[in-house]
This record gives sequence, structure tokens and C-alpha cells, in this order.
Amino acid sequence: MADTASEEPPHLGPPSTSSTSTTISALSTTNYLSEEPPHLEPPSTSSNSTTISALSTTNYLHPRREPFEHGLLPIPKLIFPDATQTLSHLKSTLLAADSSNRVNPETLAGALQISIDNSRLILETLSSVLHDDSDPLVNAKTPQEIDSIGVNVFDLLVYLYIQSYKRLLPKGHKDSAAVADVWPSTSAFDGFLSALSPLQLVRSNNRRFMPSQADEEAHQLSYLQKHLGNIVSLLADCVEGEVEDSLVVSMDIFEHIGFLLYFGEKGSERTSLSQNSPFFANSDPDMPAVPVPASQVLDWLLQNVATALEHISERISSKENGPSSASDQDVTMADVSTSPAKTLTSARGPSFIEGISKSSYLKKASDLKGSSVKVVNCHESVIYILAPLRYATVYGCSDATIVLGAVGKAVRVEHCERVHLITAAKRICIANCRECVFFFGVNQQPLMVGDNHKLQVAPYNTFYLQLEEHMNQVGLDPSINRWDEPVALGVVDPHDSLSHPAGVSDVQAESATRLDPDQYTNFLIPNWLGGELEGSTKENPFTLPDAYLASQQRNHGNLEEIKQILRETSLEDSRKRELSSALHVYFKDWLYASGNIRQLYCLQVQTPLAIFVGAGVRGHLEL
Repeated sequence: MADTASEEPPHLGPPSTSSTSTTISALSTTNYLSEEPPHLEPPSTSSNSTTISALSTTNYLHPRREPFEHGLLPIPKLIFPDATQTLSHLKSTLLAADSSNRVNPETLAGALQISIDNSRLILETLSSVLHDDSDPLVNAKTPQEIDSIGVNVFDLLVYLYIQSYKRLLPKGHKDSAAVADVWPSTSAFDGFLSALSPLQLVRSNNRRFMPSQADEEAHQLSYLQKHLGNIVSLLADCVEGEVEDSLVVSMDIFEHIGFLLYFGEKGSERTSLSQNSPFFANSDPDMPAVPVPASQVLDWLLQNVATALEHISERISSKENGPSSASDQDVTMADVSTSPAKTLTSARGPSFIEGISKSSYLKKASDLKGSSVKVVNCHESVIYILAPLRYATVYGCSDATIVLGAVGKAVRVEHCERVHLITAAKRICIANCRECVFFFGVNQQPLMVGDNHKLQVAPYNTFYLQLEEHMNQVGLDPSINRWDEPVALGVVDPHDSLSHPAGVSDVQAESATRLDPDQYTNFLIPNWLGGELEGSTKENPFTLPDAYLASQQRNHGNLEEIKQILRETSLEDSRKRELSSALHVYFKDWLYASGNIRQLYCLQVQTPLAIFVGAGVRGHLEL
């Protein structure tokens, strides 16, 4: 397992000495400033000592990946020099402002001295990674709803704290300066992908440089191990005792730590912290449990984090020393095909689609056991994932068309080149991509971060039979499509652990331009399964803007005109054969030039294929 200590930010200082941020009495300032995880003295009584025990070997603590993978924002003002003290003051300010313990974007913007747009972006992003789907913010669809509902102050505090997290570096990485003069120069790809473009990466034929899922989980747990002391003291309530002030954690506050951690294992469902804790497991909702000293809560959490890290280390060691099994979450990218065995899933982890090259690939809802998908290192292929999803990640792909069905939480697209992505989603973040075209049906503004170049956005352009059913399942609203309202943040991501040239952090990321309506076309999803799938969607559920609708109608009119001319042209049989032969030659040339010849080989049913004919005219020919 990689050593993560040197890759973490400097440890934060002690909390403020004010009454609202009283430290846990047993926790010393020295522990906060050391490189070791903060530690509290164990409870004094033997009964409590036996109660707080490490978790059994069948149920381990895990970090929630969603906040770390989809929740980090490259907004400099969210990176606090002294997060504990700053957030302690923020906590006091926000709790005093509203007795409901919720805060709206306007109040948050004033407290953090950021723009109202960035404040609303924080709430939108946080809503997509919340652990509690019953929170009303999760179902807020419009900016007005978000403003009126607001966010829970304690969820916000945890979310803002983890903005100090830095992602795990690629294996073997030294520093970006060593490769800063390699393709492409002065780029957010510097440090690893500057030396390997997506096309070069696939030719390396493996993922030995990319962190494994186990490595990333260990990295996240190590980060939490260092900072749980600060987080617990930040959330805890201050109670005045007879001798000295002390911090306690109620069951309600304890549930907010579930934003970061949960219990579960392969083949089992996630369970909350309170269900597994010795403090609140059997609490009666009508009789709330007595608050627990924060020192006991922290000690129990740290014990379970340590146990989980040991378990991960054992898994990594056994995997390196023994043969890999079919249940491993990681797989090399070599020789991955459309075989279902090559798509790896687990009850708590994402399904991986890796290394697809020069082929077409389909996954429907019944093929995916989880609710998250990662498409990694796929090239020169067409990939269809026709399913309702919570999260989706597209990473390191090139020269591919990727269709994601309906994504109810968030999509992240990173380090891709010349990819066409078609998706209906609640929100999407695009980082460090080049020459890509995105066809969106998206309920929130697309976010552009990092070193993007020559990106284009367009309205959603396809459908499949179950699309509207899948959209309803994940809560997408087809009447809202903000595809043409991208928001660009900074070029430098402060969470990537890489060094960058001086002054680059002040540069705004390149945004995307609108696709020319004359270049807009419908994308036909082949009828792979014949009558096997049932659904009611017969057309694109998102309304097209006038310019794109007019272009579509004009193309259809041109097609009908050509077909009419061909029907009315009086030709001898020999001339008809010549015309037919010429059309087939041009069509064949287009198939090979565009790479779409592969799709013909992959189609499993005999159906008319929608094709391009001539200069942008669309039609149907029966092959």
C-alpha cells in the first residue's frame, strides 16, 4: 500500500479556544499538530472499555467514495489555512442565523465571502453526494428550490472540511516538473498524463500506473484517520460541566459523520454508523439516546478505521502474492471484450468497463448489479450503458462514443480526447478533456474544470425504449435542460497533489462552445435486443431549441427531397444498377473512414441502419 503521509496537506492546527469550539478535553494540541492520527484517552470505566471494541472481521468500515470523487470543487476560498478554526467560527455564525440548522446560498455567500453563484454551486454539488436521500435538498430541482430549502449546517461543515483532501498520485509518480516539457506543455495533464496521452496510455496495455480501488480506499481512510479528531470536535456540542466544559455527540450529530463513513462488505448492503455503533444501535426514536462523550466516539471511530486499514493491507498483500480472482474489483485493461465476465461489480463498489478497443459494447440494467459505473481507458469504440445509475465516471477514453442512460446524481468525465458523450444526468463535471462533444440532457449547469480545450456542447440527441422509465427512477426532469449554461472554474485543481507553474492557479478554465446546429444529428441506438426490451419512449424526451429543431427538420426535408428525386427519375435498369453501385461505394467509403464499419460487425440483429448519405444528409438504407 502506498505511503500516504507525505501526500496529505499539513495537519491543521487546534480549534479556537472559544466556548463554541472547545476541544475534546483529552486531546492535546501536540496531537493535532503531529503527523500521527489524533488520539483520545480511552474511557475510564472498564464497562465502557469493553463496549467500545473493534468491529468483527465480517463487517468493516469504509469511506464513502462519492464525496471524494464527485464532491470536490476547485474554488480557492474553500481551501482554508486553518480549517478547524475557520469552520468553528462559521458554525457559530450559521447556527445563530437560523434555528432550523439550515443555511441558504445567500447566507453562505456572505459568511464565506464568495459569489452567490459559487455558493449555489456548493449546495448543488453537496446535494449530489449527500448520504441521506431523505434530505429535502436531494430532490430540489430548480435554483429557487435550492435557495428555499438550503443545506443542513452539519453536512455543510463536513463537506467544507474535506475540501483539504488531495487525491492519490499515480503509482511511480515523482513530480510534474520532471515531465513538464513533455506533451502537452503547461497542462493540467502535467505529472502523469502529459507523458502519456490517452492513446499512448492504451498502448501501454495495462493500468499499473493507476491507483487501484483498494489503494484509493486506503488513501481516503488514512486522510480521515488524521482528521477525524478535528471533524468530531467540529460537530460536537459543548456542554458546561461542574468542573470544566466538555464535548458530547448526540445521535443526530453522529449521523452526519455518515457523510464520510459507512459499514458494509462485498455482497452486503451499506449500513449506517449508528446501526453499528455501541452508542446508538438500539435507540428508540421516541426516546432519543443520551449524548455520548466525544472522546468515546472518536476512540471507537479510530479503532474501526485502523481495523479497516489492516484489512485493506491484507487484501492487497494477498492479491500481490496470489492469483487474482474473478471477484477482484481491479482488472487489467488487456483483452477486455463484450463478455459479461469482464464487467466487474460489487454490491458496494462501481461496475468497471475497462479497455474496450475497436468494438461496440452494450450493458443494460440487468447486467449491472450496482448503481455506479466507471468507463476507463476505452478507445475507438461505441459503448452503450442503457441503465438507471446514481453515479458515472468516464476516464482516459479517446475516439469513442459513449451513451450513458440516466444518471440521477453526478457524472464526471476526465482526461478524455475526441469523445462523444451522450447522457441524461442531474449534473456533470468535465475535467482536462480535449476535442470532445457532449450531448446533454442535464438538470444543473455543466461544470468545466482543469485544462480543457476545444470542447463543444449540444442538446440531447437520442432515446431508447426505457429511457423515460429510467429517468423517472433516478429523478431527472426532462423539462429542465441547462446544456448551454456551462460554468468554468480554475485551471488548477487544488486536490490533485501535483505541483503547477506559478500563476496558473489564477487562470480560469476554458469553457465549451455550442455545437453548430448544422452539425447536429440524431444518434440512433441500434435495436440490439429486438423485442426483448419493453418501454414507452418513442422520441427524445428533451425539447430541442428552435435552431437545432429547424436544422433537424431541414435535414429531414433534404432527405425526403433526394428520395423523391430518386423515385421519380426514369432510368434504365443498367443505369439503376450503376447508381446503386455508386451509392454503395460511397457508403462503404464512409463506413471505413468514420470507423463505423465495426458497428456493423457488432450488430446482432438484422435491422435497417441509420446512416449518413452525402454531405450531411441523413437517411435509411436497408443493407
